[in-house]
Amino acid sequence: YATLDKFFMLAPWILMFLIPALTMRSFSDEFKSGTIEILSTLPLTESNIVLGKFFASFTLVIISLLPTLFYVFTISRLAIPQGNIDTGGIIGSYIGLSFLNGAFTAVGLFCSSVTNNQVIAFLFSIFLNFILYSGFEAMSKIPFLSNGIDYVVSQIGMQFHYNSISRGALDSRDIVYFLSLIALFILATRISLQKRKW
Repeated sequence: YATLDKFFMLAPWILMFLIPALTMRSFSDEFKSGTIEILSTLPLTESNIVLGKFFASFTLVIISLLPTLFYVFTISRLAIPQGNIDTGGIIGSYIGLSFLNGAFTAVGLFCSSVTNNQVIAFLFSIFLNFILYSGFEAMSKIPFLSNGIDYVVSQIGMQFHYNSISRGALDSRDIVYFLSLIALFILATRISLQKRKW
């Protein structure tokens, strides 16, 4: 089979920098310029504002992934025989990337909502995404973690669940993990906005 494994191994690291750059101005620029007051006077709840910004950023990142479908076409044409590609793995990896995009976007929005400075929001978002993506995986490899604790620690991180979906098997545990993480950071962003009002 011809695969895109190298691309799907590299893509999360690129998105770890791209998405914070996209979301860093979402709320921090609103706070700095004072336009958050105008936004809060509109007949919108905090949930509407947060979800609107989340779906706008998420859609933009998904659109930026669409040109990479050309890689699938190219690999399919270059495979011997033609069309001999790992379709299940590629579809699973794109689904995994979509969930990862959602999680990184939710984290980026939260980081943007806690500060007025967009550079601090950018750096904080990269740090938090790095910890959530590969930090727990690295911690699970510490020698004194054994007897199943290392497996539990690795399951807390995004990389474990992304790799699981990328194999082409959609497990409900992985989907629930990503949806819970997205919901948690969207809720944290909403709470952060409510605290700013007071």
